[in-house]
Amino acid sequence: MKKHNYSAGPCILPQEVFEKSAQAILNFNDSGLSLLEISHRSKDFVAVMEEARSLVIELLGLEGKGYSAIFLGGGASLEFLMVPYNLMKEGGKAAYLDTGTWANGAIKEAKYFGETVVVASSKEENYNYIPKGYTVPADADYFHCTSNNTIFGTQIKEFPTLDIPLVCDMSSDIFSRQMDFSKFDLIYAGAQKNMGPAGATLVVIKDEILGKTGRNIPSMLDYTKHIKAESMYNTPPVFPIYASLLTLKWLKKLGGIAAIEKINDAKATLLYTEIDRNPLFKGAAAVEDRSNMNATFLLNDLQHTDTFNAMLKEAGISGLPGHRSVGGFRASMYNALPLESVQVLVDVMQALEKAI
Repeated sequence: MKKHNYSAGPCILPQEVFEKSAQAILNFNDSGLSLLEISHRSKDFVAVMEEARSLVIELLGLEGKGYSAIFLGGGASLEFLMVPYNLMKEGGKAAYLDTGTWANGAIKEAKYFGETVVVASSKEENYNYIPKGYTVPADADYFHCTSNNTIFGTQIKEFPTLDIPLVCDMSSDIFSRQMDFSKFDLIYAGAQKNMGPAGATLVVIKDEILGKTGRNIPSMLDYTKHIKAESMYNTPPVFPIYASLLTLKWLKKLGGIAAIEKINDAKATLLYTEIDRNPLFKGAAAVEDRSNMNATFLLNDLQHTDTFNAMLKEAGISGLPGHRSVGGFRASMYNALPLESVQVLVDVMQALEKAI
């Protein structure tokens, strides 16, 4: 039976990425060696790293604009502290928007480095909306936000225009929609949503914002050292980076971010239309802030839960239970999830309605 994978992460990737990655594990570039055993400084892998970094900049439309792309370990959670270490001045301060669990985690780490101003928060409503109309202090060293909130199913639709560096955690929606990425000064994202398997983190930085804090930064936490070493300051996560390259090449072949955005819009429209139409269900997030990547929804009557879960299993739908913070269901519709999988979910929702 075909599986329809709605896992929030690690998540679905294109089938061709699985196939080519598997082949590389057995025999990489016809070398007779596995990708898992070659030197990260070998000619073949250096070429992988260079192409991956270059393709990131190309797909984001940042060529010739003074940005560097680096691949690191530690997950997006390590960036929670690397960002203030590299951007918050000694005695300075930073501004944060609190829109969910991961934004809150970033705020917690920033507080170790200096004054951390939370400009707005939706915590009192269990993060079911994106705050608006807030003011960012003009004297902050940077402003940090989280573009998409995986757990709560909300997504920022408009970003502020500021005279200070704009930092964004795009872990769960990077490469999913068109934006002017040049308005961001630093973007970071764990690979395990739209880009590759767990184990690699992408950081895209406008070079001119670095080196201004007055801090002595430990080498492994210093962006400038990783940029200078071209992501080879230490042994990088070889396999996740290779799989990420394959995913980026798949996206480019598809037509880039513009092409995948149309597909993602169609998937989100299909599912949210059914959530709003079907009397058995309701959305968990504010309508205007609904995420195209993670649709959170609830049954109006919990007595139908077991029946619905059984129907989902029979249809081959996997990974739909919601996070414990929200409950209900969460359909993670990342780039590689096909439209037909969303149609299968909608069919099950309609079948439940007929069965009640």
